[in-house]
Amino acid sequence: MTETQTLSPARLLVEQFTIMSEYLDREVTIDAYLPKEIQFPDQLSLLLINDGQDLPKMPFATILEDLLAAEEISPLICIGIHCGPDRKMEYGTGYSADFKGRGAKAGLYGKFIFDELLPYIRKRFQMPHFKDKSFAGFSLGALSALDIVWNHAGEFVRAGVFSGSLWWRRKAYEDGYDDEQDRLMHLQIRKGGFAPWLRFFIQCGGLDEAADRNNNGVIDSIDDALDLIVELKAKGYTDAHIQYLELPEGKHDVPTWAEAFPAFLKWGWGR
Repeated sequence: MTETQTLSPARLLVEQFTIMSEYLDREVTIDAYLPKEIQFPDQLSLLLINDGQDLPKMPFATILEDLLAAEEISPLICIGIHCGPDRKMEYGTGYSADFKGRGAKAGLYGKFIFDELLPYIRKRFQMPHFKDKSFAGFSLGALSALDIVWNHAGEFVRAGVFSGSLWWRRKAYEDGYDDEQDRLMHLQIRKGGFAPWLRFFIQCGGLDEAADRNNNGVIDSIDDALDLIVELKAKGYTDAHIQYLELPEGKHDVPTWAEAFPAFLKWGWGR
């Protein structure tokens, strides 16, 4: 394991280190955003973030620093997990690979999170317990985060989905694809249970994409997100559990996610 320390804003300590994962057979780079001068570490929340390599582009440290300085959010530890070269295999749904076989390592990625990353974080920062844990991500990383939260509801309280790849499907369009049966995340929710403590933040951009498979005048990413909310509500989740943010000019890019991230942080950890 190697590590470096970066320059930090006044209220944050930002560290970067690597973990050798046996499950993924690669080194995983981690950025840790740590609040300074915490009196009660066991009262800190933990937020894991997929595609952590995109956070400095926002820049995430400045977003977090500004919210902490204004006392708009409670201090929390944020862990940015950099993706690897096999991103389309490691991210996905543990339930099944998609119709092209992508996401086949999603189960191994989950094992990395629980068996390697979380124990290392607890030991490194001497925090055996956290107030609560949440997971967020962007695009395919958002699907991965939601999948892990959904399938480990006892471990998490929030999922943050930014431009999520909720179209992830087990059948190609030309092979008889059906919205109701073939979207893997929707299918998991339909077959799953109800954990009343879970909360979901779902963001979409009006310019996320141009595709409209059912020709209803609504782009697929918005359709998929709204349909996911329908599935959640059918399980018993209400508007108190779900925050939907649609940015009309939002694109499938880091600047859009940077615009949305403060709303997510204030929704989840606002004072």
